[in-house]
Amino acid sequence: MTRHRVALAVADQVPIYEAAVPCEVFGRPRPDIADPWHYDFRVCSADPGRTRTGGGFLVDTGYGLAELAAADTVIVPACADPRVPQPPGLVAAVRTAYEAGARIVSLCTGAFVLAEAGLLDGRRATTHWMHARTLATRYPAVTVDETALYVDEGDVLTSAGTAAGMDLCLHLVRLDLGAEIANLLARRLVTPPHRTGGQAQYVEAPVPARDDDSLAPLLDWALAHLHEPLTIADLARHEHLTPRTLIRRFRAATGTAPLRWLLTQRVQRARTLLESTSEPLGRIADECGLGSEANLRHHFTRLVGVEPTPYRRTFRARQSR
Repeated sequence: MTRHRVALAVADQVPIYEAAVPCEVFGRPRPDIADPWHYDFRVCSADPGRTRTGGGFLVDTGYGLAELAAADTVIVPACADPRVPQPPGLVAAVRTAYEAGARIVSLCTGAFVLAEAGLLDGRRATTHWMHARTLATRYPAVTVDETALYVDEGDVLTSAGTAAGMDLCLHLVRLDLGAEIANLLARRLVTPPHRTGGQAQYVEAPVPARDDDSLAPLLDWALAHLHEPLTIADLARHEHLTPRTLIRRFRAATGTAPLRWLLTQRVQRARTLLESTSEPLGRIADECGLGSEANLRHHFTRLVGVEPTPYRRTFRARQSR
């Protein structure tokens, strides 16, 4: 089996977290999850050898930019300083990889490298909210979404800062290997298995003030009852709250509205069932609480970008390859 080549572009003073996340997600074999591991991971730099990160750590880069330009997926982590011009050699290698058919990914301010390479022109993209206006001003041909966790434009994907890089990397695993493998990997990494790209970068109260304020039990209960026609009144009743209080607390804790969160979870459940079972669409719609095959098609196509049946066919063809 030919493994999917993933190249991480490392430059001097690269922020350590954004460089470490792809190493953890793609660079470590996971024989208990998938054997052989799908990815052939390579750390690349303009001058192969030891590169110093922003935290003072030394990273061994055994590959140069030629290997990066020949990869199937290129990941550009955050740059040391988005205010200064990005390394021209790296910009050229990223452009060459894209023209050769590679999938190009940026984490945080790595979007500045993609923008400089011209890969974001006419596209929607995101970066850390602190630098979003700078990106939009410097590259007016880019439609910058300063609120999204990540943006998937097919062959070019961008993420917001820090933890959103993990979300995007898990999204890539989900695209390549399916929801079941991505969920197993997320569990191993002790991180949420799926946060949608459209979820807000920052919320009013990301960490509840007290343990008894946590909505985690409610979310777990809702996931266990997705097959039921849940309403805001049902959620509020389960938490012994008024609907208005439930909506306020839900948005403060998750950055989204209860019904939108429920719909996203229903579609993700459908995605998993399409990948792992041969159940008919009507049955999947029932199990996910979407009610009907037509409803499943409508919401799945709107959120995933493709209809359920072609999605199942494409995923299985990819698995066969």
